[in-house]
Amino acid sequence: MEDKPYDIPKFYHDDDFMDSGDARPLRILSEYFGPQNRFEKLNVEDTIVFFGSARIKSEEDAVAAMAEAKRTGKGVRKAEQMMKVSRYYEETRDLARRFTEWSKTLTNDERRFVVCTGGGPGIMEAANRGASEGKGINVGLNISLPFEQSENPYITRELALEFHYFFMRKFWFIYLAKAVLVMPGGFGTLDEFCELLTLIQTQKIKKKMPIVLFGSDYWNKVVNFEALCEFGTISEEDLDLYLVTDSKDEAFEYVTKGLLEHALETPGPML
Repeated sequence: MEDKPYDIPKFYHDDDFMDSGDARPLRILSEYFGPQNRFEKLNVEDTIVFFGSARIKSEEDAVAAMAEAKRTGKGVRKAEQMMKVSRYYEETRDLARRFTEWSKTLTNDERRFVVCTGGGPGIMEAANRGASEGKGINVGLNISLPFEQSENPYITRELALEFHYFFMRKFWFIYLAKAVLVMPGGFGTLDEFCELLTLIQTQKIKKKMPIVLFGSDYWNKVVNFEALCEFGTISEEDLDLYLVTDSKDEAFEYVTKGLLEHALETPGPML
């Protein structure tokens, strides 16, 4: 009786190898070529990126949390805090919808300035939700974490992408971005915003890109950029790299004007 041949898997089908340290370069490459393939298939030329906290709830959820807190007498302070910042969810949602509807009027056969987020809850959900309500496709660049981050239900299914490496996720945020809106957020939002400014300041990014810091009360308390000027660690002109505003209309006009002036005639990724 002949022995049955041993089924030897190819290395790229070998989970033990693909999960090993030796295969790390292959995993990194997969997070470059995989998203690129998906964007090309869906004709995503470039994006408007929203950064912001995963912890900010919708007004509806905040109102429900407040009612429950008052009923039980527990967590009232946290519910009040949630209510205070829920406006940023709704403002993000509305801006994303407006950008999506506007972008659909620009061309007949191209997808331009598609809303893109980190794919999770909070501000990310709000932007994906607004884009979906504007009847446009939208992108979610999710990151696998042991807590907090889970894919929100408003992302276009084919453009819900899962990353392991933060640096590859951040590459795809910036590589396709033609505008960025930074809503209130924590360490991750600060990291993304400051890295973006560093790349622009050092001219690693040369494309003209409107950047909005939304929520002046929040940002003026959290980061004192003027103090960096006073101490000479940045130049005064660096403060012109972004707009700080509380106005949805001002943010919308600033971004769309910048896109029409600097990006409309140059579809596709640019650095």
